[in-house]
Amino acid sequence: MRRRIPLRKRLLVRLLFGSALIAVCSVAATAWLAVTTTTSALKEEQGQDLAADNRILARLSGYAATHPDWAGVRHTVHELAARTGRRIALTTADRTLVADSAPRGTPLPPRPAATVDPLRTDTYTESGAQLSGIDPRVVGPYRLPAAERTKLEALAAVRERCYQRYGVQATVARTASGRPVVTAGDGTDPAGYGATACEDGRLNTPTPTEQRALDTLSDLVRPCLRQAGLKPGGQPLPTFDPGGKDPFGSRYLLAKDATTGKGADARAARRCVLAARRTQLEPYAAPAAELFLGIGDQNPARFDMSPANKAKVVGVAGLVLAVTVAVTAVVAVRLVRPLRALTLAAQQPPELHVRAAVTTRDETGILAEAFNGLTERRERLEAQRRAMVSDIAHELRSPLTNIRGWLEVVRDGVVDPDPALLDSLHEEALVLQRIIDDLQDLAAADAGTLRLHREPLRAGDLLDQVTAAHRVAAGTAGVVLRADADGAAWLDADPVRMRQALGNLVSNALRHTPAGGSVTLAARRDGDDVVLTVSDTGHGIPPEDLPRVFDRFWRAERSRSRRTGGSGLGLPIVRHLLAAHGGTAEAASEPGAGAVFTLRLPGAPPPADAA
Repeated sequence: MRRRIPLRKRLLVRLLFGSALIAVCSVAATAWLAVTTTTSALKEEQGQDLAADNRILARLSGYAATHPDWAGVRHTVHELAARTGRRIALTTADRTLVADSAPRGTPLPPRPAATVDPLRTDTYTESGAQLSGIDPRVVGPYRLPAAERTKLEALAAVRERCYQRYGVQATVARTASGRPVVTAGDGTDPAGYGATACEDGRLNTPTPTEQRALDTLSDLVRPCLRQAGLKPGGQPLPTFDPGGKDPFGSRYLLAKDATTGKGADARAARRCVLAARRTQLEPYAAPAAELFLGIGDQNPARFDMSPANKAKVVGVAGLVLAVTVAVTAVVAVRLVRPLRALTLAAQQPPELHVRAAVTTRDETGILAEAFNGLTERRERLEAQRRAMVSDIAHELRSPLTNIRGWLEVVRDGVVDPDPALLDSLHEEALVLQRIIDDLQDLAAADAGTLRLHREPLRAGDLLDQVTAAHRVAAGTAGVVLRADADGAAWLDADPVRMRQALGNLVSNALRHTPAGGSVTLAARRDGDDVVLTVSDTGHGIPPEDLPRVFDRFWRAERSRSRRTGGSGLGLPIVRHLLAAHGGTAEAASEPGAGAVFTLRLPGAPPPADAA
């Protein structure tokens, strides 16, 4: 018998009501578009141009490269501000104002746009800066006096005429120190054209001023090289290449019995020379300063929406409304017809369909009644699938992150792939393999039937392994990770599962501990039990959240952001693993004072062959 549906419950009526609601939402979308368009136009009007900002930074870096302090920079700041229409302010690292184009008392922008430091720059694109990180305009003691410059100019003229006799169109360029350099028309070394007869070596020989500076640089480099275990060569340590991109000292010479100039020794020597160059040039360059940029402080820009923007707003609003009405009408007509047909099919004799209680009175409710059993089975399977995927993602992430971290530091040359590191990576690979092998057993975790591979395990060794596996992540987060274990504490436990449980706790602690804090792993005997603790100095857990921290899929961070936390499975898995070992897991915390997770497991006597 066909059931009569009240008018207010009909799907067609409800879809039309939804159309009106969507129309309201379209108005909100139009407002959002207007705000977005206005913001974009304001940014253009305010002149936030990256190229102009880079020119300002390059000009101020040039000033710092040629002056020992910022005493006279005020004129340059006001000139740049007048030319660009931007507010420009310079402060020291502790926010002491050096110069500002805005009137006195005007607050600074919330954060600096850049740091002006000619000795540590990666934004100046002229030759040499990208090679050494030092602005090539910082010449300091390498600046040539007039007499030496005149002598080198004469030598450069002689060499230029010699090259021209061989058909090479050479020109004379001058470096920031005043030294002339003979180059070909395309900027390359003209000696490559076969005119080697013109090179007598006198132009490339350091002048007395340059030689004194190079000798001073050599004296600054030698202590660092000796500390690094390197032997300086017989020639001056920093090489002199006036035609190169870095003429004064980013390269070096070492004794043949110390190194070939490649690999780790070469990098150490380069670091020594670069540090010595900065020390030598520091008195000649202004100290680092913070650069603040803002909108022009004179004649602030007025914003009037252009006709094109107005037309865009009106057009989008009309389009959204038209599409809303059209789509709703089409969906209503096409959706109601098959729903009614499916409802009639669902109302076949009981022996063909399982009946269930009806909870709604519209077409969708009648269809849900007819297929209730099928829907419930599908939902159970879908929930199991989602839980399995979430468990897999959470459990595989930590060991993969550890393996990736160690491989990256090995690739970057930070550490050598010694046997201890390879053993650590192998252990993490075994963790992954065991997790994959046990995926089919995850469903048994709630029933307490998880498979374990028990063996005698010293608690101190367990904490050392977990600490080593997470040391890279701790260093990246700026957190101190330490372990403190009682040597008499032994467990009869699965080492892989216990590393998994402690690893989840350490990962959570590192995630919620700010830089400068610490995470401590400890193990001690307590009667017949062994107590493992993971404590941190992080933000802590609110008292109302403590009873639920071990609930599956529950997190104090309601947004469930991957940036601030995982899927909510780490602590429940810890609880299941401890239960499988016959132990318990507890959490204690005070907001602002960190959290302490306590794992209590049955202790075991040390094996007979234990040291």
